[in-house]
Amino acid sequence: MIAARILIVEDDRIVARDIQHQLSRMGHVVVGMSASGEDAVRLACSQQPDLVLMDIRLEGEMDGIEAARRIRDAQRIPIVFLTAYANDEVVHRASLTEPFGYLLKPFEEPQMRTVIQMALYKHASDTRLRLSERRYAATLASIRDGVILSNRDGRVDFMNRAAETMTGWTAAEAAGQPLSAVFVAVDEESLEPLEDFSAVVLRSGDFAPPERQSRLLPRNGAESAGIVVEERCSAIIDDRGELVGSILVFRDLTQRRRIAEALRTAQADLAHIGRLTMMGELAAAVAHEVNQPLMAIVTNAGTCLQHLSQPQPDLDKTRVVVERIVRDAQRAGDVVRSIRALARRTPADPGWVDISALVADTLELVRAELRRARVAVETDLQAEPPWVHGDRVQLQQLVLNLVMNAIEAMSAEDWPERRLRIVTGSDEGWFRVRVEDSGPGLGEADVDAIFRALYTTKPDGLGMGLSISRSIVELHGGRLTATPGASGGSVFEFVLPVSPGGK
Repeated sequence: MIAARILIVEDDRIVARDIQHQLSRMGHVVVGMSASGEDAVRLACSQQPDLVLMDIRLEGEMDGIEAARRIRDAQRIPIVFLTAYANDEVVHRASLTEPFGYLLKPFEEPQMRTVIQMALYKHASDTRLRLSERRYAATLASIRDGVILSNRDGRVDFMNRAAETMTGWTAAEAAGQPLSAVFVAVDEESLEPLEDFSAVVLRSGDFAPPERQSRLLPRNGAESAGIVVEERCSAIIDDRGELVGSILVFRDLTQRRRIAEALRTAQADLAHIGRLTMMGELAAAVAHEVNQPLMAIVTNAGTCLQHLSQPQPDLDKTRVVVERIVRDAQRAGDVVRSIRALARRTPADPGWVDISALVADTLELVRAELRRARVAVETDLQAEPPWVHGDRVQLQQLVLNLVMNAIEAMSAEDWPERRLRIVTGSDEGWFRVRVEDSGPGLGEADVDAIFRALYTTKPDGLGMGLSISRSIVELHGGRLTATPGASGGSVFEFVLPVSPGGK
């Protein structure tokens, strides 16, 4: 049982007292008693009771029905009428105030108990319903999509603020108007009138399209001023499965299309920038890789000029120097060809390569650099290794980059120990090459970043050597990694797949 605060409005004081005693026995609290309609309205406003028991005939000029109407309009407090008069006219007038029950005098306490409980339950239910409707209305009002509810006759019952803005109609103006008059849709391209989408849904049911795009014409506006919208419509079904209306939801696509166009433009610009970046990286790679043979050419050309400037030049020595110039020029051409192939992600001249012999040849090429840098070299090269299938020039460039990277890491004038160790070996179908140096080593950030193109920790570096090296290894199906050395320095290791049966 629901205990309530109740206001008694009864012109018979004895009856009012009797009702008060009955309510007290039921556990209710009487917050006031009145014999006139005017006083009842005042008490209802000041006491805010949960329920009013209202006699129809009261003292003064205002009867109970008029008092009930005023209380309902101001406070929405539930009213139960107490009356001995129940003719058609009285019942009709009382019904207009939406009462929560009637008690015909004389009545017994069980009757009053039942009517009061039903009235309180109904009021609580109505309160929850009104709260739900407010939440629903607030939700629809706050969303950016336009929403229009129509009844079964296709006339507008409700529209939110977004719908008002897009259609040019206010909710008050649109109420009761045909939806086709409020929401005027035409074909986006041909501007031909389109059938009201809610009518299509109500007629076609499940066979109606889930959505469509159209141009919404503003109220009293030109066709060119319309906006492109996406419409979605659903039928509203009651508890008996009958169509009672529809809900139309529509969204302005203008901003979305602007964003899509901006995205397409940005993607095109990004692709262009990507191509320019690739060209820049390729140019940097060529500059980086060709620098070594070009420097060798310059050095040997200077030596050649020195020999020729002698009174009696030693032509045999000069010939050897010129042969080195030719060889370095050919190597520069091979490097350019190799990088072009690397950009195409294909080996330039694939064949079978002895990696241990290639390491020894590469060390011979940089013998002068190792001597000038005072770097001690240790090697542990596997004899008669399995053969690796790939481009010899690219693989030699890979080893050369790692060796030169180690030499440069130990180039500081006061560096105490300058040691380079290269180890080769094979296991489980892979050939491994390990290049260790005694330089300053790698930080955690460097380990993640050193293989990125154009990243460098050297003041005059291009940041391409290790990026090209990893590309070469990956092109040959292998892996290149870098780790700090156990006792300082850096360790670079790459593995390449080997032929199962040798060459």
